[in-house]
Amino acid sequence: MLEELRISGLGVISDATLPLGTGFTVITGETGAGKTMVVAGLGLLFGGRSDAGRVRADPGRAVVEGRLRLSGAVAGAVAERVAEAGAEADDDGSLLLTRIVTAEGRSRAHVGGRTVPAQVLADVGEQVLAVHGQSDQLRLLRPAEQRAALDRYAGADHDKLLAGYLQTYTAWVKITGELAERRRTARERNQEADLLRLGLDEITRVDPQPGEDEALREEAQRLEHVEGLRTAVQTAYLAMGGNDSDEASDAGSLLSTARRTLEGQAGVDRLLGDYAARLDEVSTLVADLTSDLGAYLEALDADPDRLAAVYERRAVLRGLTRKYAEDIDGVIAWAQRARERLGLLDTSDEQLEEMDAERAKLGAEVADLAGQLSASRKAAAVSFADQVTTELAGLAMPHARVDVVVAPRPTAGLPTVTVDGVEVGAGPDGADEVELRLRPHPGAPASALQKGASGGELSRVMLAIEVVFAGSGGPSTLVFDEVDSGVGGTAAVEIGRRLARLARTHQVLVVTHLPQVAAFADHHLVVAKDTSGAVTTSGVLVVRDTDRARELARMLAGLPDSDLGIAHAEELLAVASRDKRA
Repeated sequence: MLEELRISGLGVISDATLPLGTGFTVITGETGAGKTMVVAGLGLLFGGRSDAGRVRADPGRAVVEGRLRLSGAVAGAVAERVAEAGAEADDDGSLLLTRIVTAEGRSRAHVGGRTVPAQVLADVGEQVLAVHGQSDQLRLLRPAEQRAALDRYAGADHDKLLAGYLQTYTAWVKITGELAERRRTARERNQEADLLRLGLDEITRVDPQPGEDEALREEAQRLEHVEGLRTAVQTAYLAMGGNDSDEASDAGSLLSTARRTLEGQAGVDRLLGDYAARLDEVSTLVADLTSDLGAYLEALDADPDRLAAVYERRAVLRGLTRKYAEDIDGVIAWAQRARERLGLLDTSDEQLEEMDAERAKLGAEVADLAGQLSASRKAAAVSFADQVTTELAGLAMPHARVDVVVAPRPTAGLPTVTVDGVEVGAGPDGADEVELRLRPHPGAPASALQKGASGGELSRVMLAIEVVFAGSGGPSTLVFDEVDSGVGGTAAVEIGRRLARLARTHQVLVVTHLPQVAAFADHHLVVAKDTSGAVTTSGVLVVRDTDRARELARMLAGLPDSDLGIAHAEELLAVASRDKRA
């Protein structure tokens, strides 16, 4: 439940706080006083698109704040979403939401004092609030919206069926497009594949190894400078104590002499014994290095044949690097990419047949699921139509009848499947066209809403649908923005009665110009305009008792101080009160 709403700097509203309670709250006021700004503020608070043009020049930013009190399953879902964004509810379980829009168009959103993306507010709004205005009535005239309304009514099992259909349909459309593309570009793909195969054949014949070009370069350099290397290594080998070295002056003999000398004095100073031990370690390292130098000398040999072979191999590898990459590792990587690309370019008859078989399999699944969707929609349509018709009877349309027609979708411009022996057009939402038809009275033809419903009738159909939806779950807070437009008299009273009944299980906020509707409210807020000074501002007043009767009198006849108008308003309030107690 939304406990409180504060709006500042938005349109004509400078700063107003709306205390909101359970049940039915009505918001009234003169034309231009700013009632629509209340709905606009709710839209902003729950992630709607920001409009800098509605921000007051002073103070240069609009702020909308709201406090939610959550309970039941919705509380857990909202808490989980809020926690994902790094925010949390207050200690008392309430949740503070804030949306700020500057005159420059910048927008910020906060939940529980923590900055979050505006999408978080939108996600919370989907769980707790549904806003319905005159624009929703216009949307209801579109076939896609009528199909969506029926799907929403059909329930959780239908939602799962629709999700499974969409997944299969998406895969079917994808493979159908890929197959058509492969067939259309078969020549170009074959040419590209031939070039890749030529390159792969050449690389496979050479069989380059990772790092081979660098290893051969180093080997060629050794073979080219073998005599200089032999002289340098031979000199170092003898100096370290090689086989032909002067034992009196080589490094190994000198280290042995130093070690023995220190060991002889270790009894006098123990530190010299430590030095002698370290010299022994050095002697071991020198001996190992001397052995390695000897092995290097034995392996070092001028081999013209090997040098020629290295030159030849390097030339072959350079042929690859000129064509495919800067080095051999790059050539190997190119070959791997070429193999992967060949798999994608495969347009062989076997590959095309496999894809075609998969396309046919998915197409059959799409047709089957589309048939199940149609059956589910037709079953839901009967119940939906009956419930909406029942609600219309309580909205001063006792003889009206709503029919929900589920028909095969035309094939024009769409992929086709066969459902129940009929070729139909398949889309992401199935293969059905859904149309709401209204029969206003017996004997009248059933006409599509967009053709046969007046503004008042459309308002009542919209409200009837919302009442039906409310009975099958959905958000706990419902907002109606002048959905009673075009309605008056007895129909207006019945709309007020229906909204009051809806408020028994939901928090209902209604912006209206009809006193018959306002009389049924549990709480009455008036948006009042102040024209004193150079700037027009509006605030929100809570009206009760006599003040409420005066507001209804103003709505009835434009004369808030008329005794007759007030008497009429009090009578209307009394009737509404008795009806709500019944």
